[in-house]
Amino acid sequence: MAGNLTTGGGEDLLGDMNRKSANMDSLVVCFGEFLIDLVPTVGGVSLAEAPIFKKAPGGAPANVAVCVSRLGGSSAFIGKVGDDEFGHMLANILKENYVDNTGMRFDQSARTALAFVTLRADGEREFLFFRHPSADMRLHESELDINLINKAKIFHYGSISLIEEPCRSAQLAAMTIAKKSGSILSYDPNLRLPLWPSAEAAREGIMSIWEQADLIKVSEDEITFLTEGCDPYDDNVVMNKLFHPNLKLLIVTEGSAGCRYYTKAFKGRVPGIKVKAVDTTGAGDAFVGGLLSSLASDLNLFQDEKGLREALAFANACGALTVTGRGAIPALPTKQAVVDALTKYNAS
Repeated sequence: MAGNLTTGGGEDLLGDMNRKSANMDSLVVCFGEFLIDLVPTVGGVSLAEAPIFKKAPGGAPANVAVCVSRLGGSSAFIGKVGDDEFGHMLANILKENYVDNTGMRFDQSARTALAFVTLRADGEREFLFFRHPSADMRLHESELDINLINKAKIFHYGSISLIEEPCRSAQLAAMTIAKKSGSILSYDPNLRLPLWPSAEAAREGIMSIWEQADLIKVSEDEITFLTEGCDPYDDNVVMNKLFHPNLKLLIVTEGSAGCRYYTKAFKGRVPGIKVKAVDTTGAGDAFVGGLLSSLASDLNLFQDEKGLREALAFANACGALTVTGRGAIPALPTKQAVVDALTKYNAS
């Protein structure tokens, strides 16, 4: 079935919007960075070799928010961008995708962040960030939309906002507010080593909030990094070094191979869907968005292994469909596209 899937982006989004009016009790609030990715128009080249770059919206938390919305759920984004054309463009992208952007703030003295990103011929991604500082780093605790956070059924965040003050304190405060209001805390570390002062600072910063999360999603590479070289495929490594007593669910993503899941009561693996990848940007965010959209509708999935496996198969399909198109947000699928892909996969 490789290469035959479509994201179904032409579906009636107004229908999604109407459903969301009744969905506010399932709100997913995403906190963190939203920036401009500058991507070469040709693949397999280094940043220095790229002849032309094309701009695209980027930032994992924002991608997750759009994914939840496109799947028919309710989502909101909290973060800061520059009071510049790029910042207002990003705010409008959220609005166009029916993501509540009332928690966004605009900085008049710092610019919207830029990230040059390319997939080299050897398959490795190469990043060059311009944020010295950028607006997302300058979000203050006093600028948080507390009412919006209090409405979150799930509060989702990463680790990039932990790198610098004042955004670090703002994220910690937002997590505390969400926890007190009864939200599920969802954490995707989304390791970006070039942004941290050192590898040790990254490891320490990521782990500093580890035990507060109810749900954590990590990749195999992140396990190797966080455990300082341990085998990411060893269940004992995962359970002894990364699982903590308050955790409801730990997910290990394996790219196109699927994912593994760990709870206190059960563990297992759900295979992925094989597709012809065009652009892997945003695949992990689509996976997270797919999973959170299911959990926001039914938190009992934490205890229901059969239901959780179905939700993870759905999340795997979200990630698979996203890599068949270019750019993270444009390629994010609708719910019907995911259902169709799973139906086709199960029938094959």
